[in-house]
Amino acid sequence: MNQVIDTYCDSLKLSTIQSEWRTLTEEASRDNIPYHVFLERLLELENQARIERSRQTLLKLSRLPFKKTLDAFDFQRISGVSRRDIEEYMNLSFIEQNQNLIFLGPPGLGKTHLAVSIALEAISKGLKTYFMTAQELVTSLQTADSQGKLDKKMRGIAKPSLLIIDEMGYLNLSDNGGHYLFQVISRRYENSSIILTSNKTFSQWGEVLGDGIIATAILDRLLHHSRVFSIDGPSFRMKNKSAE
Repeated sequence: MNQVIDTYCDSLKLSTIQSEWRTLTEEASRDNIPYHVFLERLLELENQARIERSRQTLLKLSRLPFKKTLDAFDFQRISGVSRRDIEEYMNLSFIEQNQNLIFLGPPGLGKTHLAVSIALEAISKGLKTYFMTAQELVTSLQTADSQGKLDKKMRGIAKPSLLIIDEMGYLNLSDNGGHYLFQVISRRYENSSIILTSNKTFSQWGEVLGDGIIATAILDRLLHHSRVFSIDGPSFRMKNKSAE
């Protein structure tokens, strides 16, 4: 029996469930647990396994660039956001209310780290999450448009409970990039949540998008139900570079 359990759990990478499953079968054999009790506990473990499989699938589909939690974040080195601020959003009520979070600040301050930490919490609660840089998002929409599949692509981007748009402003978006981004923001406006990171102030978005009017229209919708964190401090990457 243990060999069968090990093979099943290993195939699904369910290490957290595997030991509990083996313990249950050993207790049942040793202590002669009543069948109905054994069955109830077995069904509980199967449900845990199903939830774990779902989380693994959501994590894979999210395209998160790394897995980092708040415990790995040094809030002492920055200003503009505190651990308490982020923990306030870890209950994910902002997603239930279709609100957005925006992290602004120079490169190297951990804006993506904070976004990923919240995304991991959302995934752990079974919420579909998707991560893309602004450039990747626009490029994927341009490609879909050229193939006559823009509407299908837009429906896909509208589905996740949480969409993370990273690195807004690191590169100026290509021609019509602002129009594609506007469609994404409009689709998700008051329907689902966005976490966006940017190294540019809002006043610079017109330059990034190549169209001040589009930038204003995007910000009008994006900021309507948003919490904005303006972060400042020394770059974490430069700190690590200096320590080498």
